[in-house]
Amino acid sequence: MSGHSKWSTIKRQKGAKDAARGAVFTKLGNAIAVAARNGSDPSTNFALRLAIDKAKAANMPSANIQRSIDRVKDKDAAQLTEVMYEGYGPGGVAILVECATDNINRTYPEVRAAFTKHGGNIAEKGAVVFQFDQKGLIRLKETGDEILLQALDLGAEDVVEENNESIVYTEPKDLAKVRDGLNNAGLTINEAELTYVPNSTIEINDQATVSKIIRLMNALEEIDEVSNTHVNFDIPEELLNQA
Repeated sequence: MSGHSKWSTIKRQKGAKDAARGAVFTKLGNAIAVAARNGSDPSTNFALRLAIDKAKAANMPSANIQRSIDRVKDKDAAQLTEVMYEGYGPGGVAILVECATDNINRTYPEVRAAFTKHGGNIAEKGAVVFQFDQKGLIRLKETGDEILLQALDLGAEDVVEENNESIVYTEPKDLAKVRDGLNNAGLTINEAELTYVPNSTIEINDQATVSKIIRLMNALEEIDEVSNTHVNFDIPEELLNQA
């Protein structure tokens, strides 16, 4: 398992800062509304449960969460469409951009402009996504060999330690089972989600290229309709700190 690049960690740190300003609530609300289309009860809709858990972790008010769920029943509310855009950034890095939007005619030009302005380009559908596999991902506070054994016994594919956490990978269909099993075992789940993991990563060692990539990723993340980004680049810590 090639694992996530360090961008996933940067996103989490940035998300925590954005949550303090309320800037991330639009994205979280969109994710909840999309998940709620398959049922408004989180006990029977695992995707909704994941979206709500993520919103609560960001301290999103319960009233906001409920409004996002109720949006599905509101005939007057603009309904959201899920769409994924694929592209390449500086240095030829591969980028997937997941969006939840009520107006594709607005969102696509914004995503395309972010790529173009920062040295990248939008690719045709299917041109990039083949470089990734969809996986379930669970971040655990605990680390150690026992975590590996527990996770594998529950049906996980792999476990790696990263930034003092255990990162558990599963097949998408096994995410709920493994997450609930780890939770029932008393382990602390920091995050659980469906994600796209690159088949291989590209290490970027040129500072100028690193700066361009980070500017592009920040521009994409600042678009309200962008719900998630997935990349195949990895950047040494010392270059990240200078970007």
